[in-house]
Amino acid sequence: MNGDFQLAIAVILLICLGLSALWTVMTRRLIYAVAGLAVTSAFVTILMFTMEAPLAGAFELSVCAGLIPAIFLSVISMVRKHTSQTLRAQALEQIRRFWLLPVIIVAVGIVLLLTRLPTPVAPAPLAPENAKKVLWNARSADLLGQITILLAGAFAVVVLLKGPRDE
Repeated sequence: MNGDFQLAIAVILLICLGLSALWTVMTRRLIYAVAGLAVTSAFVTILMFTMEAPLAGAFELSVCAGLIPAIFLSVISMVRKHTSQTLRAQALEQIRRFWLLPVIIVAVGIVLLLTRLPTPVAPAPLAPENAKKVLWNARSADLLGQITILLAGAFAVVVLLKGPRDE
């Protein structure tokens, strides 16, 4: 029963994570996108803590849910405002360019749900002097996920703050 409950919680968190990430990239207002990024990072943090990765969770919470949205808000305050007509044109352009993205995300999610990956066995607690070994060896999947999230955030910054091309 306990394993089923944990699985149900993980699935609910993953669904909430996907919905908040989708809302983050689909909203028109940058302020809402920054708030969505913080909420998405909060869900990732909760998932990391439930998967017993407190170091990665703490890093995610402090940097991705706290520092990066603060930087985004300061950058947004320096950007000039657009008219509703230019915003509408930009939204139509984004829909035209990224219409296939939700389909790909759902397909990847279905494949991941149907694929049964082996569950790694948690290592026994180690002495504090071996903490680096635990981080780099036993928690390498956590670090890979963290690096992926940081790269996705960098890509999102480029997409969100990229100006129109001068032709």
